[in-house]
Amino acid sequence: MSTTKWSIDPTHSEIGFKVKHMMFTNVSGSFQKFDATIETEDDNFENAKIEFTGDVDSITTGNADRDKHLLSPDFFDAEKHPKLTFSASSFKKLNEEEYELKGDLTLNGVTKPVKLDVEFGGLAKDPWGNLKAGMSITGKINRKDWGLNWNSALEAGGVLVGEEVKLNIELQFVKQ
Repeated sequence: MSTTKWSIDPTHSEIGFKVKHMMFTNVSGSFQKFDATIETEDDNFENAKIEFTGDVDSITTGNADRDKHLLSPDFFDAEKHPKLTFSASSFKKLNEEEYELKGDLTLNGVTKPVKLDVEFGGLAKDPWGNLKAGMSITGKINRKDWGLNWNSALEAGGVLVGEEVKLNIELQFVKQ
């Protein structure tokens, strides 16, 4: 059986996240440099092989000092662990628009299984005749599971940085 390869369209894709700050607001961030590929059996994405890599030093939160801190050994330790990776173990179709994506997420030198929700946006040809696939991926992870433990106690109680990280990923792929 032949496989179909899909490459990410980075100009139409975003790898985003949100974390609670001071226990009552969210700080958003994203990774600007990343790559992903999908291998499927024809245009059916069920059981697709999905691989993702991201450059940790491309993290941005809109604040240079915070970004520098995130790259330090307090968080991602980008010098020792310059990449984050995801390798799918299953991609299960739940209905026409929803999939369940499971795989191993590696960051900060730690690999853990994750389960993510995928909304499949469908297939469409762009104005240049390229077949595209769109996906929205959401999920939650606990940053401490990957050794991202730094925090600071607040004078009024609580902590500066929440443990839960909400993932918000928009991907567009081009059929090769």
